[in-house]
Amino acid sequence: MAILFDLDGTLVDTIDLLLQSMRHAFEDYAGVPPSTEQWVAGIGTPLATQFRAFARDEDELQGLVARYRRYQQIHHDRLTRCYPGVLGVVRGLSDAGHRLAVVTSKADDMAHRTLAHVGLAPFFPLVVGVHATTRHKPDPEPVRFALAHLGAEPEGTFFVGDSPHDITSGNGAGVATVAALWGPFRRDVLEQARPTYYIDRIEALSSILDRAGSHGRTGA
Repeated sequence: MAILFDLDGTLVDTIDLLLQSMRHAFEDYAGVPPSTEQWVAGIGTPLATQFRAFARDEDELQGLVARYRRYQQIHHDRLTRCYPGVLGVVRGLSDAGHRLAVVTSKADDMAHRTLAHVGLAPFFPLVVGVHATTRHKPDPEPVRFALAHLGAEPEGTFFVGDSPHDITSGNGAGVATVAALWGPFRRDVLEQARPTYYIDRIEALSSILDRAGSHGRTGA
């Protein structure tokens, strides 16, 4: 069985880091910066996509992204931690022989840094970051990329994510989608993307996988 995970808001709690980095980037900005709600709505899509909605030209876009990333680099370790139960559940899935991957819109180097910092790196031989594909969540291409590199079929694969962008991407690729309710998105927002399952804690994933396995949904 193949199991894909989003990173920010799903495996790791970095929401304060993302918001503080955004606010730093927009300090002394002459235009109207995004509200917290506007920025949260874009979490799960590439950083440049989020900033492009507010930047007035390409130079301003690049400046905002650079300021964001500088702040993120400096404060990453202080503001990054696993959600409760994640490390144990992921370790158990790996020990059970499931094929695991992270599918994120985060920059590849930051995704690897995050996984290493919280102790998850050994369990994820495949990390699909923003540089891996030309199209990004909510497009299904990143999920399809993960399937191809894991040698997995959509049937028997699960994608766990906290945002509607994750769910839409997974649904488009034909995998079962699991909405993580501990992230920054409300359930009613996630419902609009039509996930296959909902879980309010990471430990509940095991029962979903067990039921799927008992019905023969074991994948390639």
